[in-house]
Amino acid sequence: MNCRFLCRATSRRTFIGWSIAATASPVLRSPRSAWAQSGTPVATRVIPHSKEQLPVIGLGTANDFQIQPQGADKVTLKKVVDDLLAQGCKLIDTASSYGEAESVLGDLLSDQDRAKVFLATKIEDGSSNGGLSELRNSLARLRYRQVDLLQQHNVSDPRQDLAPFREWKAQGLCRYIGVTTTFKNDYDAAEAVIRREKPDFFQVDYSLGDRSAERRLLPAAREVGAAVLTALPFGRSSVFTAVRGRSVPEWALEFGATTWAQFFLKFLLGHEAVTAVIPGTTNPAHLADNISAGRGPYPDAKQRQAMIDFFTEL
Repeated sequence: MNCRFLCRATSRRTFIGWSIAATASPVLRSPRSAWAQSGTPVATRVIPHSKEQLPVIGLGTANDFQIQPQGADKVTLKKVVDDLLAQGCKLIDTASSYGEAESVLGDLLSDQDRAKVFLATKIEDGSSNGGLSELRNSLARLRYRQVDLLQQHNVSDPRQDLAPFREWKAQGLCRYIGVTTTFKNDYDAAEAVIRREKPDFFQVDYSLGDRSAERRLLPAAREVGAAVLTALPFGRSSVFTAVRGRSVPEWALEFGATTWAQFFLKFLLGHEAVTAVIPGTTNPAHLADNISAGRGPYPDAKQRQAMIDFFTEL
């Protein structure tokens, strides 16, 4: 079992236990309110460059899928993927650098209808030759002839040329192209590439505890019509740690947030530039909670500011 997965899973699981013990809030103790809207379809948002609709809740596979699962662990992972798709969600994000994640997904998705999956991956090499080799290896591991989204992972060169990606798109190896960044030192480079290359997608680390992307990157993506995916929406569980022992504020019911996971994800989805969030999990219950954030209303500008004020004052 992946040690990093255990640490992350335990963090959220332990946090929930501490919260229940520390407060008498019925919102945290009763799951019924969280599933009350389970019959409501998950919201979708438009990919600006194509007008295709994409469900707002996806699944990230960094860390949690990196080691080939066996026995009960494989059954659990399979349930997470199947449950995601059964609820009408379809976006699954991975990368060539995520250990065995592409191969794990290739196995877990082998019996699924291709049309129900929006599969995104990332490559490190953005050159014509090296990148194509890396992409073909990713496709072989995923058991797919085409991915929906191909991303240049953690772009660091402001002169990065996406011409090879456009060529691979023209060849039918991917349907969309994008860039990602999760390093503050590379934000300037990412912004330069976004504004010049105008990719279909942009993925960035963004959470209630880390709103750096709001200053320039999210506006840049919106201006060029790039769909935005939010990596690390829970800030590596740091946002859960910050609210340990506290109840979800009652006013969060105004936008349908009854758990902290919904509170944090709905905050991101309340931003006009965000297309979808991609929290990572290997826990079916956590997945169901995450998916619930894709139903019902989202906080408006005034409510988002109240969420920021609340979190800042912790």
